[in-house]
Amino acid sequence: MASFLRNGKKIVAIGRNYAAHAKELGNAVPKEPFFFLKPTSSYVESGGKVEIPQGVVAHHEVELGVVIGKAGRDISQADAKSHISGYTLAVDMTARNIQDKVKKAGLPWSAAKGFDSFTPVGPFIPKSDIPSPDSLRLKLQINGVTKQDGPTSDMMFKIPQLIEHVSSIMTLEEGDVVLTGTPPGVGEVKPGDFVECFLADSEGKELSKIVFNAVQRQGGYRFQSD
Repeated sequence: MASFLRNGKKIVAIGRNYAAHAKELGNAVPKEPFFFLKPTSSYVESGGKVEIPQGVVAHHEVELGVVIGKAGRDISQADAKSHISGYTLAVDMTARNIQDKVKKAGLPWSAAKGFDSFTPVGPFIPKSDIPSPDSLRLKLQINGVTKQDGPTSDMMFKIPQLIEHVSSIMTLEEGDVVLTGTPPGVGEVKPGDFVECFLADSEGKELSKIVFNAVQRQGGYRFQSD
């Protein structure tokens, strides 16, 4: 499933799965998982560039991604692991000022999450290399300064429950990626910033790394405030 970047049909992003992140943005902590979709055209591989559109306040959200290896619908928690082929490190970039504007108007978030290059992603990690996905650590640095650093054990809804919930609504297909939420510390990424993200096991061994440069997008969308 190392080809998930080419073959995956959707990115399913879980919202507010770390209580401290929900609280830092003033959001209610959900009673059940909720999610939104991101287009696969938003992927950019490590070493690439994240393009920030004119007027957009872009925030970083480092996450563990689950790569689906076997399609399924109405997958039980007990059977969830058999549908996972592996994992990936990812960043759910968010146009925060767009998100805030559309939330107030009761409109969808697709534009805030779906820009080209707004899902930096690392290489595929086979599930055999990560026997305990609930015992990992996510970290993100901007220009050498740590902004996010938290354990996946803080997820409110664990991976089997996420797969059960999402697949009860829509079929999960081979190559799809489920982003499992972000720890606290989200903040702005500005053009010119150099971003590094790390995934480590419980003993501190590095399992994956993403690096990217943020640049100003030329042309295309421009944010207009009211």
